[in-house]
Amino acid sequence: MVERGVQYTSRGITMNLFEILASLEEDYEMHIARLLILLSVFAGKKGNKTINGLTKLVKLDFLLRYPVYLERALQVIRASPKAAKVQDHERKSVESSMIRYRYGPWDPRYRRFINLLVGKGLAQVSSKKRTIKIGLTMAGLNKASILCKDDNFQDLMHRAHLLRANFDMGATRLKEFIYETFPEIVSLRLGEEIKP
Repeated sequence: MVERGVQYTSRGITMNLFEILASLEEDYEMHIARLLILLSVFAGKKGNKTINGLTKLVKLDFLLRYPVYLERALQVIRASPKAAKVQDHERKSVESSMIRYRYGPWDPRYRRFINLLVGKGLAQVSSKKRTIKIGLTMAGLNKASILCKDDNFQDLMHRAHLLRANFDMGATRLKEFIYETFPEIVSLRLGEEIKP
């Protein structure tokens, strides 16, 4: 469970873990940047491919957002977990802790994130039957290209490429793989912290 009483001090500001996680979760730009990188890698060389299904996007982003879980997923498929290049600070950071949402650690705001991307002219969404196809516009590809050149986003870009190479499967199969590999993420109570 989230230890609400434990205090953390940084730069003279004292907050409890719950407050830290809440402040990180409100940083929409961080989420938008991560999704732009993920969508751009899956767009392929011509930039015209999409991620088919919100479920697939959410599960891929779960592995991108929490590299310790990507490391474990790589191990399960018999790929080198070292390929995830998880740094020590990532294992111990507040960001590595997840909160149990209604449907597991899947942030309930993905539709809002996608709407923000579409509203900014960075993404486009279409549907075929019951599947939502999410892709980037030229403006989105250009913005993602700028992010991918930034040293601060090199780990995200590298891991997005790992995801495309190893986990570009159908949404249902990916969902089954995640639940089989990480059964602990669905067994916790709402609001409970999920430790990697």
